Amino acid sequence: MGSLRAENRWLLPSALLADPDSARPARRSTRDWIVDAHCFLIGFGFVVLTTVDLLGSDPSFLPEWKSTPDWLVWLDFVAGTIASIGLWWRRRWPVQLFLGILVLGTFTVAGGITGLIVLFTVAVHRKFSVTAICAVALILANGIFGVVRPETDRPYWETFAWGAVGVVIIVLWGQVVRARRQLVLSLRDRAERAESEQQLRVAQARVLERTRIAREMHDVLAHRISLVSLHAGALEIRGDASPEEVATAAGVIRASAHQALQDLREVIGVLRADTEAEAAPERPQPTIAQLPALADESRSTGARVRLELHVAADAVPEGAGRTAYRIVQEGLTNARKHAPGAAVTVAVGGGPGDGLTISVRNPWPAGGVAAAIPGTGTGLVGLAERATLAGGRLTHGRGPSGDFALTAWLPWPRPTTQAAA
Repeated sequence: MGSLRAENRWLLPSALLADPDSARPARRSTRDWIVDAHCFLIGFGFVVLTTVDLLGSDPSFLPEWKSTPDWLVWLDFVAGTIASIGLWWRRRWPVQLFLGILVLGTFTVAGGITGLIVLFTVAVHRKFSVTAICAVALILANGIFGVVRPETDRPYWETFAWGAVGVVIIVLWGQVVRARRQLVLSLRDRAERAESEQQLRVAQARVLERTRIAREMHDVLAHRISLVSLHAGALEIRGDASPEEVATAAGVIRASAHQALQDLREVIGVLRADTEAEAAPERPQPTIAQLPALADESRSTGARVRLELHVAADAVPEGAGRTAYRIVQEGLTNARKHAPGAAVTVAVGGGPGDGLTISVRNPWPAGGVAAAIPGTGTGLVGLAERATLAGGRLTHGRGPSGDFALTAWLPWPRPTTQAAA
């Protein structure tokens, strides 16, 4: 039973448990000091006002108790003062303080306001069952008070009824304040949880994108090493090969090994942590040469895609081509999700030294609000991570013309002349 209760504590919002102010710091804040000081001044001020009025020859503030003997007035003053001082600890021990005031409430007039303040504190900081017991106890104490110190100008039942009404009003007021604080804490807890979940989704999207890039580069790296092994094996078998053939094979081996080292550096830079084995990616790895096929695939689903390819597919570096393909693929997917049926324009251009520029544009969704789809935004986070790791940049959002634009720039280095083997 205890373990079940502990599990339910984690399932329920913390704001719905016991004290709405349980998360407050142990020390009083400036606001707490101000509120407590006002409560003390109100409680003690009522004690002083009551004592001065009852000690006068003709009380004007409390004429119904004008025949009270002086010793009882001074006893009332001492009891009310002690109760007022206890208000400084009303947040830490509200029920214990209420029980002490309950005893004094059977005969004191001066401590009446202090008792209501403590009851209000109990209603705010404790469960309704505890508050209800305290309210009933105070009503019974009020009944005893009417016998010990009866009023001279009104009947007993009228005094008792007015006292009960005052207790009920204070309890209801305290419950309203408690419910409001619970609601605020619950909304704050939900907002913090939603922010944490969003940060977790963004981190997962980045890790998944890095892992995907590493897998793609792994396949390319395996291809490079297989070429090295193939040509090295040919040299081993053909011992009678001419010097020209040996030089050619050595040049291929050198170039493949050099490219394999570059791919290996990229894999090490991208793969930050080990992850569980996942399904193998598709082979061969897509490059910019597959963009027309990707556009045709989107058109087969009913999308209107216009592809403007201003670069030669075989001239674009393989790494930049793979990244460009993934960016266009995600851009078309977003367009189908959030602007179905809209015309999408894909433009790819650039050159060595200037970089590769990718642009995916589509009209803003009808009505001005994109469809709410679970997981929205994680794909773009992954693309931004991929572009950053490739040394480029990616931006997305509503452009000046009102269209949604996904633009990216990727580095495209100038070719370097390799020395002959």
